[in-house]
Amino acid sequence: MENVDSINKLIKEFEDFTVYLSKLTVNESTVTLKHVATGKYLSSNANLRYKTGSSSQLVFAENSKFSPNSLWRIKFINNELANYGSTRINLQHVLSNSFLEINYGKYYCDFYGSRSEYLYHKSPSANYTEVSCDNITNHSYWVKDWEFNHAKIGNHQGFLKSNDIINLRIKKFYNNNGIYCENGQYEFLRSHDIQFTVGNDTFQEVVCHNERLGGNDEWCIELIKQHTWTLI
Repeated sequence: MENVDSINKLIKEFEDFTVYLSKLTVNESTVTLKHVATGKYLSSNANLRYKTGSSSQLVFAENSKFSPNSLWRIKFINNELANYGSTRINLQHVLSNSFLEINYGKYYCDFYGSRSEYLYHKSPSANYTEVSCDNITNHSYWVKDWEFNHAKIGNHQGFLKSNDIINLRIKKFYNNNGIYCENGQYEFLRSHDIQFTVGNDTFQEVVCHNERLGGNDEWCIELIKQHTWTLI
């Protein structure tokens, strides 16, 4: 009887471990990020661009059910799994292959020829830092490396997994005078009920900010497709 109990316990532990592995967010997995406060999903659309700021690809929160616009490929820098407190991540929009970023620079042409403008662009409604999607080859001054912390548990340890509620932050390396800041300044990814329009369409704004953290800064990561991986 004791042996049977030991075997049943071993089976239960194996099943629990299998479930745990199935929830791990592996490098190159497909995920969504659900804004906890409003229930909408972090989204982008390659056919839509800001009419203000950088004029880059639009980022917004939409729908209470995720759509193809809400799918992101999560990439870890030099890791197969993401550790809380030590792993930086990139979020690549699946449909457009562009990366979630903040942009420090705008190259444009006018009557006087080609010129560059260097500043962190403002969001269209709330005047926070604009968040956009872009491709790494398009701009010299842009930041796409994000860090994450658990929103509910301070100094949380372990691996990032599906249904974790997190804060995402990114570091600015330049001020608006074009001067490099050695230590940088962190800003957090936020959405809120503030809307903006592009053409005839209305969108829920997504921004970065350096204010006190609150409910509008919480995102639930949902694993849609786990990338194939091995323990070895």
